[in-house]
Amino acid sequence: MKTIVINASPRKKWNTAEIMRSAQKGAESAGAETEYYNLYDLSFTGCRSCLICKMKDKPKAKCYWEDELSLLIEKILNADTLLIGSPIYFGRPSSQFQAFVERLIFCVMSYDDGSSYYTGKVNVGLFYTMNAPLDYYNESMKDSLSSFEFLFKFLNGEIITYPVCDTLQVSKYSKYNMAGFSEDAKQKQYVLQFPKDLEKAFEIGENLSKK
Repeated sequence: MKTIVINASPRKKWNTAEIMRSAQKGAESAGAETEYYNLYDLSFTGCRSCLICKMKDKPKAKCYWEDELSLLIEKILNADTLLIGSPIYFGRPSSQFQAFVERLIFCVMSYDDGSSYYTGKVNVGLFYTMNAPLDYYNESMKDSLSSFEFLFKFLNGEIITYPVCDTLQVSKYSKYNMAGFSEDAKQKQYVLQFPKDLEKAFEIGENLSKK
């Protein structure tokens, strides 16, 4: 079994990264071979609309634009599981996450009938980290973010989404103009809830990598 793990946050040692490292450990506990990527380390763009992936004489389910994302897409399409996490900015995943999804999914989507050219199966674990509390996510964000779950269905596998809510943004709020937040409340949430989120990430990584 092969599992690709992607941190789609610009921060390499904070909430999203910690969640993804825990998910990676879960995958490894299931016996999967894993590879971990910080998406912001790669030089790439979103889809360039070259349309080579739609040409009749070209093999399908392949992105032909050559940059540092091309090999990663190939690895994902040859893997069994994809675990990817992104922070939420203005109600949407990071710009690099969205550019990544454009590239990955467009090359497997048929323009003939809207089906998937991809004949394999990749299970997907989606992790969203956010400053918003869980009730706000459920009421105002969950439905809009489900559009990404729909896109990952083109990979033919099981999809699990897990929100990591009300996160600790910085270690010391008094150093920043962030008076709209209670550092005590954020620290309490971090101590009481974040360990549970790490455990859940481990569990999801483990379970998806078994299938």
